[in-house]
Parts: sequence; structure tokens; C-alpha cells
Amino acid sequence: MALKDYRKTQLEKRKELLAKSRFPYPVSVKRTHTTAEIDKNFTALKRQGKEVTLAGRVISLRRHGGATFGNLQDAGGEFQFLFRRDNMGKSAYEDIIDAIDVGDFLQVQGDAFLTKRKERTLDVKRGTLLAKAIRPIPEKWHGLKDVEERYRKRYLDLLMNEEVRDLFLLRSKIFEATREFLSGEGFVEVETPILQHIPGGASAKPFTTHINAFDSDMYLRVAPELYLKRLLIGGMERVFELGRMFRNEGVDHSHNPDFTMLEFYWAYADYKDMMKLTEGLITHIVKTTGRGLAREYEGKKVDFKTPWERVEFTDLLRKHAGVEYESVNKEALARVAKDAGIKVEKHEAKA
Repeated sequence: MALKDYRKTQLEKRKELLAKSRFPYPVSVKRTHTTAEIDKNFTALKRQGKEVTLAGRVISLRRHGGATFGNLQDAGGEFQFLFRRDNMGKSAYEDIIDAIDVGDFLQVQGDAFLTKRKERTLDVKRGTLLAKAIRPIPEKWHGLKDVEERYRKRYLDLLMNEEVRDLFLLRSKIFEATREFLSGEGFVEVETPILQHIPGGASAKPFTTHINAFDSDMYLRVAPELYLKRLLIGGMERVFELGRMFRNEGVDHSHNPDFTMLEFYWAYADYKDMMKLTEGLITHIVKTTGRGLAREYEGKKVDFKTPWERVEFTDLLRKHAGVEYESVNKEALARVAKDAGIKVEKHEAKA
């Protein structure tokens, strides 16, 4: 069915529900369990015969005469439910079956039981439509595969791809672990201005905007550096900011014009202190996110166990390029880089 036809059908369905005083968007919704909780406590809930209330999005429906199976998805996962005419009554069964489609949000109340195939299922006594979806979601078994579509419509990517949802949750845990570690080391989280008269702290092209109150052009920050250093001047010895930056430059699937960046500053510390702090921060994040210190990435084994090896840059240059850094000038170093296929800009210094 074409998108415009599907949308028209769903709008007509919604109109019919409203005409019958069945408002498809209730103000509040209650549930006793998430899908993850009913799955975890299934045996006890089944034994006790305790009624369970779930709420989530319908991601599949399979009608079989007087019975309809479906799957309900929430933030914790998904769970199977069953509407039975004999259990719900003919009128209630037909009303809910006529009302819902894949993509709708639904509340179901019933008992946990095992089907003949030993599938964990909620035997529904009552079902309530929570929100009528006007547009279709991608077909469950094929999912959302087109890369362009996934990045343009992140909400569909989250809906259809569990690994993407896990990645979003992992990102949140990384931020939480970062704040936890730095706060434990005596750093204070601050917020510095996003709108700036002079964009500084990095070499990048800024976005320009205008503030009407002052009739003045301003810029979205490219870095928080200069304001964080002012806080050091003001006597705050350890500060950090985890926030959005804006650089009006190239874009690809892994580089966005606005992005999140961490910067921290520490008075009376040198680069060795910062190396140790960074080592501790990354190790803490890896431990906290529960993935273990040793893992494989792109076919290579990586171990975050501390202490990490420290190697001087000049030693690496000598080992891998055969160059004594202190003995060559900028031009000689540029020739070595060119021979190695590295592009060197004229304005770049030796260091």
C-alpha cells in the first residue's frame, strides 16, 4: 500500500474511534511491569497468577480467527501477547482487533502463561489503544537496512535495530562514568557560554548568528577552552565541561557539525599528571560499562589493563621512520612525510 493511502486509512480509523468516544491518546498510562521485568519474573508471576499490565509499541500482529498473537516492544525489549475471543468476550475482542495496527502503542492487562510451544506470553483480558500510528514502521523481519535512511531517521533506526538502542544506552553510560570519575578526582563540572563574541580555543570555522537584544553578530562556540581557562584564573583549580561544540565544516556519517566534546583543565599539573588521569578515566569507563578490560577491536586484541606503556614521540619517529627529530629541520621532515604519503600544508610548523 502506498504511503499516502496507508496514512489516509489510518486517519479514517482514528476518526471512527473518536466518533465512538474512544479517544486514542489517553493522558496517563499505568503499567505494573516492563517487558524485561515480566520476562525476568515470569515463573513467579505465572505461579502466583498475578495480573500483569504492559505498555508499548505493537511491532507484529498475527491473526488466527478467534485468536490474535502480537509482540509488544518497550525500552527493555519485547514480549508476546495473545488476544482470545473466548477470554475477552466477542465485543471487546473485535473492538481492540479492529482498532490496532502494527506501529500503534498499546496497553494490555492479563496473565502470564506458556503456550503449547512453550512461548512466554501474556493472555490478555483487557487491551487499550494508547496512540494511533498514522505512518507505517519498517517491516519487522527485514528491518531498516538502508544506511542513508537510518542516519536521516534515527528514531526508526532505534525502533528497528536493537544493537543501535544498546549503543545509545552505552553512550549515556560513558557520559555518566566520565562525570563520576572526574568528580571523584575533585573536578567541578561547569557550563560556559555557547554564544561567543570571539570563537576561540581551536582552529575551526564557526557558525554565525545574531543576538537581537544587543544587535550584535555572535558565533556558536568551536571549543570551551578560553572560558575554562578563565575559571582557572578565578581560582577554580580543576574544571571540566562535557557539552556541544559547533564547527561549520565537513560532514560525513561519523562527523557532525555539532558534536559533544570533553575538555578538562587542572592547575599545578603537568602532562605526566594528565596522562595518568586520562589512563584512569578511560579504564574507569571501560570497567563501568561492563565490557571487561580485554577485548578485540577490528581483529586486534586491546587490553586496557594499567599501567599503560609510555613512549616518547621522538623514539617512535626514530623506530618507524628512521628520523632523528632533533637533527632535522622542517623541510627535511616534510620530505620524509611526503615520501610516506603524508600531505603537509605550507603553514604547518615542524612541531
